Amino acid sequence: MAAYLQWRRFAFFDCETVKKERPGLEGGGANGNALLLPPGIAVCDSGRGSLVFGDILPAAYKLRVTHLYQLKQHSILVSIGEDEEGINPLVKVWNLEKHDGGNPLCTRIFPAIPGNKPTVVSCLTVHENLNFMAIGFTGGSVVLTKGDITRDRHSKTQILHEGSYPITGLAFRQSGKTTHLFVATTESIQCYTLSVKDYPRQELDTRGCGLRCCTLSDPSQDLQFIVAGDECVYLYQPDERGPCFAFEGQKLIAHWYRGYLVIVSKDRKTSPKSDFAGGDPQNSDKQIVNIYDLSNKFIAYSSVFDDVVDVLAEWGCLYVLTRDGKLHTLQEKDTQTKLEMLFKKNLFEMAINLARSHHLDSDGLAEIFRQYGDHLYNKGNHDGAIQQYIRTIGKLEPSYVIRKFLDAQRIHNLTAYLQTLHLQSLANADHTTLLLNCYTKLKDIARLEEFIKTSESEVHFDVETAIKVLRQAGCYSHAVYLAEKHAHHEWYLKVQLEDIKNYQEALHYIGRLPFEQAESNMKRYGKILMHHVPSETTELLKVLCTDYRPAGDREGPAVPEGQKANPEEFIPIFANNSRELRAFLEHMSEVQPDSPQGVFDTLLELRLQNWAHEQDPKVKDKLHNEAISLLKSGRFRSAFDKALVLCQMHSFKDGVLYLYEQGKLFQQIMHYHMQSEQHRKVVEVCELYGDQEPALWEQALGYFAHKEEDCKEHIRAVLKHIETKNLMPPLLVVQTLAHNSTATLSVIKDYLVSKLQKQSRQIEQDEQKIQKYREETKRIRKEIEELKNSPKIFQKTKCSICTGALELPSVHFLCSHSFHQHCFESYSESGSECPTCLPENRKVMDMIRAQEQKRDLHDHFQHQLKCAQDGFAVVADHFGRGVFNKLTLVTDLPAGRAAAGMEAGLPPPRDSLARAQRST
Repeated sequence: MAAYLQWRRFAFFDCETVKKERPGLEGGGANGNALLLPPGIAVCDSGRGSLVFGDILPAAYKLRVTHLYQLKQHSILVSIGEDEEGINPLVKVWNLEKHDGGNPLCTRIFPAIPGNKPTVVSCLTVHENLNFMAIGFTGGSVVLTKGDITRDRHSKTQILHEGSYPITGLAFRQSGKTTHLFVATTESIQCYTLSVKDYPRQELDTRGCGLRCCTLSDPSQDLQFIVAGDECVYLYQPDERGPCFAFEGQKLIAHWYRGYLVIVSKDRKTSPKSDFAGGDPQNSDKQIVNIYDLSNKFIAYSSVFDDVVDVLAEWGCLYVLTRDGKLHTLQEKDTQTKLEMLFKKNLFEMAINLARSHHLDSDGLAEIFRQYGDHLYNKGNHDGAIQQYIRTIGKLEPSYVIRKFLDAQRIHNLTAYLQTLHLQSLANADHTTLLLNCYTKLKDIARLEEFIKTSESEVHFDVETAIKVLRQAGCYSHAVYLAEKHAHHEWYLKVQLEDIKNYQEALHYIGRLPFEQAESNMKRYGKILMHHVPSETTELLKVLCTDYRPAGDREGPAVPEGQKANPEEFIPIFANNSRELRAFLEHMSEVQPDSPQGVFDTLLELRLQNWAHEQDPKVKDKLHNEAISLLKSGRFRSAFDKALVLCQMHSFKDGVLYLYEQGKLFQQIMHYHMQSEQHRKVVEVCELYGDQEPALWEQALGYFAHKEEDCKEHIRAVLKHIETKNLMPPLLVVQTLAHNSTATLSVIKDYLVSKLQKQSRQIEQDEQKIQKYREETKRIRKEIEELKNSPKIFQKTKCSICTGALELPSVHFLCSHSFHQHCFESYSESGSECPTCLPENRKVMDMIRAQEQKRDLHDHFQHQLKCAQDGFAVVADHFGRGVFNKLTLVTDLPAGRAAAGMEAGLPPPRDSLARAQRST
């Protein structure tokens, strides 16, 4: 039972007397400006925008009106009254929207007597769906009308309840499709279920109430049936009794208004039960009107009135009708005004409950929570204050609260606030930092672990910020856990390598990452890992650069093409780790022959370094062979110069010579041997490559010629090849060897003798050719002379083209070639030239024309030669164009010059033709 004694009283309603100008009200008489209703009003009701009053004057009834019920959702008024003396009440149903002669239309009239037992009506109620009406009687019976209550033919009346105690209250309750009827008597409370056949009854209590002392609440109190007893107020559900409230005093009237329970009670503590009513209507004692807020447990209004007739509710106000005809209005204050009244009394909890019951928005509630929190904070109740501040999250700026609790003694309150802030996903990076610092200062490891070990879907903080704070606080294990759980790979590796120094675990973690992340992290942390765990790091790099798959997936299908790193990019990681570098490079060169060139360049350099510093002959020989094998692998065609420089830097002789040979740098090979003064090797180089580059022999001769030691044997070998291939003039050979004091005449004796003998033989051959050409010239001149002075007899019998027998017409040339005319016309390009001799003659003519063109170059050549800075370049240019070529040509002379030519002894042209044509 809820105690009433401690309920606070407030003036949440303003009371005024209704004036004459009040709309919707009419009445006679005046008391100043106040509205006075006619005397004798016994009953009243409200609804549908109207206040309805019933008096003893003959209007609707001839005698008096005893009961009124105005429906809230329809303009239907139901009244009960008497037209004649005796117990014969009549029920009339009025349609207020229709009129009959100025009065509302009465749609139905029927007697209210249950059966044949006349009795007085005690109460009346009508269902808002117009399908149910219940009338209670002082004799203890209840009559139920089912059907359309506005028409006789569509309704049916029956006795629902019979008893021995007067009926004091009736109320319909509609919940979904279920309809209940509460029945109150002076001794019991019962409930009928009207939506079920046979109307089952449930007895709820064995105590009753007085007349007009019960009402039905609204949905805010779950449509409970409220019974106001003299000691308590009881609430009932259709199947059980609910809570009760100890409101003392004799109750006269009970009403429900907008979540409030309105009770009119006597001002005296005594409450005798006389008859069945709650009190004597002629009693002139003071009466108290109390308005209770059952949800928030306070009295919203309390005042004393004289002789209250009834309390009505309409137009958003309460109206109190007193027996003197005055109508008092109770206007509820607005929510903000009521809250301010509570704030002044520091009743914040009550203000919060009130705001919620009035459906105040979240911003308004947050402001109440803030004020409540400030109040508790100022009183020193920090625990209570932080609970109120927590309720402002999302509306109040967090910094307002945080500044109040930064003191070290209040850090646990700040922690609770920040935790809630994170749970609602409203925290920023600074809040996360502050919360984690709170945990660490409190040394609350359990709460810290609970905070960071939430599931992935429940993370309410910035993970990266949390990791940073945990690192600063020295909570490395928690930072590692958070980084690994949320896949912050870089932070995980930073903590492992820089803080915990767990290099092995960091390396294993990288091996579990996807390819791109594993590659980038190995580039970033490879040097550190190589320094501390070189073997394991090298193995991971081998996998990363060949066939990488994250650990755990190595047995799965091969990764797509392109999922392998460039090994050349990881070479700098192996600084000061030459053994691991060599193992890595050799692995890459074996399993991946198409590795970048940098891999082979570095491997060659590494092998040459090892070879150069090795002291053991056997090991040195092995390293030598490995280096040569690498050079011969064909991997340095595009990096020839780099390989050559590496071999030269490390004095790797065989490698240098091999590269010279591959690059066809024969002169460099010979110079290399010359610098080493390996005379035999110089001659061998000339023998090997002299055919490809004859100048080697000349260089070898010059080399030996400048040596003071005895090189006769080598000079003889060189001279032999020079003589055989006629590479140098003898005079030049003699001049070259003149610089060598050890090269005597005996050294070149054989060379000179052989050379002179060859020149003698050549002279003899030239003289024979001269004699032959002279005889040929004489013969030709004689032939020319004969052609000029003697007739030419053509005795050819065959055509020179088709070799067929000549037939007329035919064509003959002085060169002794004869042709059929049709053969000549078919093959001849010119009608005056022999087709057989034409190619040779054309060559001669081209040479003559070229010579004639070069005649004009003499002046131009002389001019260029005088003006040029480099005269030799001009001579070389003209020499290349054949300006200085000497041509001796014999061609036919013009007619005017033929005689002069013959007088000068020049032979006529051999291909001059004489064309003879005979016709058949």
